[in-house]
Amino acid sequence: MVTGASRRDGIGYAIACRLAAYGASVFVHHFVSHDRDQEWGADDIGEVLSGIRAHLAAGAELGEASADLADPDAPQAVIDAAVAGFGHVDVLVCNHARSGDDGTLGELDAARLDRHWAVDARSCILLAQSFAAQHDGRAGGSIVFMTSGQQLAPLPGEVAYGAAKAALVGITVTLADQLADQNIRLNTVNPGPVDTGYLTDEMLDSLRPMFPFGRYGNPDDPTRLIAWLSTDEARWVTGQVINTEGGFRRWRSRHP
Repeated sequence: MVTGASRRDGIGYAIACRLAAYGASVFVHHFVSHDRDQEWGADDIGEVLSGIRAHLAAGAELGEASADLADPDAPQAVIDAAVAGFGHVDVLVCNHARSGDDGTLGELDAARLDRHWAVDARSCILLAQSFAAQHDGRAGGSIVFMTSGQQLAPLPGEVAYGAAKAALVGITVTLADQLADQNIRLNTVNPGPVDTGYLTDEMLDSLRPMFPFGRYGNPDDPTRLIAWLSTDEARWVTGQVINTEGGFRRWRSRHP
């Protein structure tokens, strides 16, 4: 199950396609209403699903559900929908996030902080809880949270988002320790700077020198790690926060 898979330019879509190509049946969560409020706009969800379906192996299935994960009942409802469709969920990737509606100190209020906490942190913990409740102890259970490198460098103007994402980093070891008793691994991935359709050519040109490989990240870059963590190849990896950033030089504006 992959959450936040609503745009073909997004990481969630890339994850769903790669897991499908690995042979998995894939259940995707989406919430197009959120995308409509962003400057990049919403994608055609029918085209999104068709693109994922094209990667499915023979006999694999695709399921989907729309839900606002700010609703405290939504995480359980989404997991229930996936279980109803597939019988069991082996892998959960919490890729969704709330974008925008943030600020610096002096611009924040409790409601703004709570909105980001509800989507960016609370829903992931509730999804993990619901996932664990349906897991029958079979080998191969995996959960991947997503963070944003806020522990590595500032996120100017994104205090609410950064605080919520930091909570996932902070709880990773605790949740992984408990879930190990159920044969579930939990890791958190920082995908690094990824162009999901919001960067202009000018922005790309100015940032390119900060990457030693000479290019910005694309959605499939972190997806390879996330998909690997979802397989038995990663069976000895749990409780980790892993950065996959292509050597991003945060503190340099040009090559030395």
